[in-house]
Amino acid sequence: MVSPNPWMILPFVLLLGAIAGMPLFAPKWWLRHYAQVALGLGAVTLGYYVFILRDLHRLADTGHEYVSFIALVGSLYVVAGGIHIGVKGQATPLANVIFLFVGAVIANLLGTTGAAMLLIRPWIRMNKYRVTAHHIVFFIFIVANVGGCLTPIGDPPLFLGYLEGVPFWWVAQHCWPMWAVGVGLLLAMFYVVDKVNFHRAPAAVREKETAQETWRFDGLTNLFFLAVILGAVFVRTVFVREALMLAAALGSYFTTRKAVHAANQFDFHPIMEVAILFAGIFATMMPALDWLNRSAPRLLGGHPGPGVFYWGTGMLSSALDNAPTYLGFLSALFGVSGANHIDELLGWQYNRHVLAISVGAVFFGAATYIGNGPNFMVRAVAEQQGVATPTFFGFILKFALPFLLPVLVVVWLLFFRG
Repeated sequence: MVSPNPWMILPFVLLLGAIAGMPLFAPKWWLRHYAQVALGLGAVTLGYYVFILRDLHRLADTGHEYVSFIALVGSLYVVAGGIHIGVKGQATPLANVIFLFVGAVIANLLGTTGAAMLLIRPWIRMNKYRVTAHHIVFFIFIVANVGGCLTPIGDPPLFLGYLEGVPFWWVAQHCWPMWAVGVGLLLAMFYVVDKVNFHRAPAAVREKETAQETWRFDGLTNLFFLAVILGAVFVRTVFVREALMLAAALGSYFTTRKAVHAANQFDFHPIMEVAILFAGIFATMMPALDWLNRSAPRLLGGHPGPGVFYWGTGMLSSALDNAPTYLGFLSALFGVSGANHIDELLGWQYNRHVLAISVGAVFFGAATYIGNGPNFMVRAVAEQQGVATPTFFGFILKFALPFLLPVLVVVWLLFFRG
């Protein structure tokens, strides 16, 4: 593989800057032109790899990763949009904590995308009398990211690790202590914040929210299509897995009653936005990842500890998408260790390094809107439902730094410092 010119990282930097700044400074312009910006910058990088580097193999690998990523995320989005959960009130802080905990568990069965798309609308309806930014952000932290740390289905980077040969149950066997600490601390923080918000609400609102709750489930035939998607995860044949996921999504969409889609205010805009933006991200990040893979042994030194991989994977996962960042640092670990197969990395010497990469990618994916695909979709659905969400920088400054960062530090101190 030919090493790209470091200047070719510039399209990726420009795209990240546009995603961060344009919705804040020119929201209407960005809504009309984000596709041209993302795909245009992606085309610059693709042209460089085709005509200058002539590295078609790299393009094919990236294309396959993108198709696998968007097939899983998109099919779960469509199927989850066909299930309507009706709720009525009772958004007390304790009820909210229980809901988020259940969401964290479900994220490992349906993926963070499926769980987020299934639960975000009832979550907003539960809190409709006092829903604020912290409800959306902690939902992203717990359900759309940290909660999905126990299975390869849970989060896209772990799914890519499974495709690279990490055994399916290795994740649950080794990640559960970090999952318990991360989810537990975030739920405790949320309870305090939500309790303050609850007591600030007028008495009439609190009385409405402590009324008897009624649950109703519609569109449960879509559980069959969810099962098809989860089964497809275990199919190894290239593109057969993605074809099964697409078939499940089409079957769900055309068999779901229109009333269910209407109740969910379902449309394709959130997943289209994710597909377009991440097409640009996957394309433009290739030079950055290739430079990382080439430079990792020099940058990381001879024998870096697991903490280096935890923070390295994590910080780049918050700026890049966490799925290809996971692959980048896994490749870097191969280079540093001299291993030739994943089984060698999972041996006693580098087991914690792979664990640090896995946890770093999943947990830090919650640090920004672009860290993980479901983050964008949750924000889009919330805005579609009329909920005010933080800006790109507001998300980081008001929530990620004061709430998520302490959790990340505690996980590092407990598990990866040595």
